[in-house]
Amino acid sequence: MFAALDGGFRGESKTDDLPWSEKSLARDQSVFAAEGMTVVAIEDTVPMDRVRLGLPGRDEDIAAVVQQIEAMGNLGIGVLCYNWMPISSWSRTASGIPSRGGALVTGFRLADAEALAEVEHPETSTEAMWDALGYFLQAVVPVAERNGVKLGMHPDDPPLPRLRGVPRIMGSADAYRRLLALYDSPANGVTFCQGNFALMDIDGPALIREFGKRIQFVHFRNVRGAAADFVEIFHDDDGVFDMAECMRAYESIGFEGPLRPDHVPTMAGESNERPGYETLGRLFALGYIRGLQHAISPR
Repeated sequence: MFAALDGGFRGESKTDDLPWSEKSLARDQSVFAAEGMTVVAIEDTVPMDRVRLGLPGRDEDIAAVVQQIEAMGNLGIGVLCYNWMPISSWSRTASGIPSRGGALVTGFRLADAEALAEVEHPETSTEAMWDALGYFLQAVVPVAERNGVKLGMHPDDPPLPRLRGVPRIMGSADAYRRLLALYDSPANGVTFCQGNFALMDIDGPALIREFGKRIQFVHFRNVRGAAADFVEIFHDDDGVFDMAECMRAYESIGFEGPLRPDHVPTMAGESNERPGYETLGRLFALGYIRGLQHAISPR
């Protein structure tokens, strides 16, 4: 079994026991190993807003990312998923939308988000954020190469050019082409979060084949709607992407990296305390994914 560590680097800790240190990551590894699972990816980094916005102090934060990458290399954890969303992460305006069988799903409406106050943030621009990304890649990709770690950029969620006043840059296929060209290395790659790419008005399977070996990690999920108004759906519902065709595309590029359901419905009877991350919908999604994999590539 394989696992991805997700969302653990928010708090403060002693200098010799920071959550991204080798000591801490080794402890996390041991917890999963005790249950027969291998950690193959990490989905969080040190706090990076100073890096994303090019602010004073960013070199200190980049040094911490370097520490994390080196620790991952020493421990054999091969993929680091990160994002370029400053100030706030993924956003939804509703977390209890009724779906089939009494399930609840999350959704987003730009009109509802725009009714909220803008988020306080340092003044910046999209080009300044691109410059900051280039600076970051120049610093960390060589470290990733030396340590056998691959970086996978997660898309903006939702993929909009601005959210509550804060600019965003990773919201289109062209943005990803620019990312990959900024530092042409197998270690500089993509977290192909299907729910976000589905909102970019692109041919999903064709883009999977285009990115090919630069895809390091897959969030296998689907949505219905458009970037300004969408809902997340069951994995077997009709959505923007044809899930079987996406799986065939991963098969065609020889993808062997980590793949997970990501956000799932909260099933009837569950609490919905963690929208998108309850248990029963995840089990359903995993079963659906395994069924697709075996149907497309029987083993």
